[in-house]
Amino acid sequence: MPGSSDENRSDPIPAVATSTGLVSRRPGFVWLLAALLVPMLVAAVLLVVKTASTEDDLRDRSLAALQARGITGVQVQFSGRDATVVVPAGGDASEARDVVAAVDGVRAANARGGGAGQPAAAATATAGTTPKPADPVVTPPTDAVIAPFSLNRAAGSFTVQVAVRDQQTKDALVAEVQALLESGGNFDDQITIDPAGGLPNASALSALLRALATGTGPASVRYDGSTVTLTGRVSDQATKATAARAAAKAVPGAVVANQLTVPTAQKPQLSEACQTFEARLAQLMTQNKIVFLSGTAIVNEASRPSVGRAAALLKSCDTARVEVAGHTDNLGSPATSLPLSQQRADAVKATLVKLGVPADRITSRGYGETRPVASNRTAAGRIANRRVEIRVP
Repeated sequence: MPGSSDENRSDPIPAVATSTGLVSRRPGFVWLLAALLVPMLVAAVLLVVKTASTEDDLRDRSLAALQARGITGVQVQFSGRDATVVVPAGGDASEARDVVAAVDGVRAANARGGGAGQPAAAATATAGTTPKPADPVVTPPTDAVIAPFSLNRAAGSFTVQVAVRDQQTKDALVAEVQALLESGGNFDDQITIDPAGGLPNASALSALLRALATGTGPASVRYDGSTVTLTGRVSDQATKATAARAAAKAVPGAVVANQLTVPTAQKPQLSEACQTFEARLAQLMTQNKIVFLSGTAIVNEASRPSVGRAAALLKSCDTARVEVAGHTDNLGSPATSLPLSQQRADAVKATLVKLGVPADRITSRGYGETRPVASNRTAAGRIANRRVEIRVP
């Protein structure tokens, strides 16, 4: 309309050709593109986060279910809701797979490993279906009930009552026992062969036999179907702990009651002189001072008998060990006081050794002016501080 301003016109504004021949686009197109792409990106991120959270939840609940069934050492990995169960050698892959497949939310479970140290065929179970058995593997059953057994040692003789899975294992155990027998000892061989219920880990029996062999009296290991009980005396704490670990390895999942004992170290009986040595030495040092001439490592004349009395006391208890501690007053500098105190301690030690006290029972140490027993402001105090003390460290 004539007379209308540019600001009130609503006609579309035509695109303007640039010098390059390109046409500028409307800003509304960019916003439209962003409105389409941003929700898609957010949805993708949320999907990844949700998937990771779901996998973590399924893994945690699967491990908890395995733990509740007494199955340990198993690794569980998830891709979405599909599980891969990795079973260590000697474990039951089928049982672990079935436990995980039964966890709410798991779509399928695949198991690898297991068996008695040999590769096991992979098996898969799907939630809500009856798992199909894997192809047969020629290995002894890993879920068989282990028969009760006992190992006994008495007076250098062994009685071994146990079922093992093959003749080779039995021969190895017999050789182990015979090697441990003392001269004149007997071996009551009650080892039988049971491919189904025999002990799967016979190497653990060897460790138990060696532990029993260290004892000096009767000792035994007994498994009653649920608990492995170890009784008797073995040589030390390390052997006791080794026996407990071997028992747990021999019968995984069983309770181990470790009642083995170890010898108690007997403290040497001190003579009456040694029992009272420390108190008598403290009294001697109170009544017989060992002091020095100023600035020297020379014991003054009045103190020399005190060193002799200390030597006699030390020789009255041949197990006593003492420290000879040297001290100074504060007239010198710390740089000179410390070496001087050490020289004083060394001088008294040398005199004690000359008087018959073994050198390895005496240590000498200088403390400088750091431990005064009297004020250094008086002559009497300084004399008291120029001293050596003998004490039980």
